[in-house]
Amino acid sequence: MAHAGKIYFGKVRDTALGDLWLACSDLGLVALEWDCAQSELLRVLEKRHPKADLEENPRRLALAANELREYLDGKRKRFSVQIDWSGMLPFQRQVLLATYAIPYGQTSTYGELAQQLGRPHAARAIGRAEATNPMPIVIPCHRVLGADGKLRGYGGGLEIKKWLLCLEGAVLA
Repeated sequence: MAHAGKIYFGKVRDTALGDLWLACSDLGLVALEWDCAQSELLRVLEKRHPKADLEENPRRLALAANELREYLDGKRKRFSVQIDWSGMLPFQRQVLLATYAIPYGQTSTYGELAQQLGRPHAARAIGRAEATNPMPIVIPCHRVLGADGKLRGYGGGLEIKKWLLCLEGAVLA
């Protein structure tokens, strides 16, 4: 499951949401983490990719960092950076691919995603898969709401989820 080879990481400083960490493999983006100590980022990456060599190399992340800044500044609606889906379990990948397809400014619910994936009783499992999203913002799990249209959990906190949805002009219940 986990990616072997190199994982490159770097910090994107002073975004609208503060400092963020990005990490990629040769296949694409593997992580976006909220501001934390580098040692904490390395623990996360080592847990997800135990066989990978980790290397700080912000140049390898320049395109992703630029697109992230553009998105957070309201100048980008879609990411074009490649995503390395190889480190995900099959169900998580299925859920996050469906999440990735939710258009900018629109929302879905856990139940709607469950229906879409042919698993109508799996809304909670969908929520667990969303909670393990290794690349929030790029894989827009902030666009997934509760059945009542209300905000539910988000790794960066509900205020950031609300901020991202407002940035996109999404209508909230």
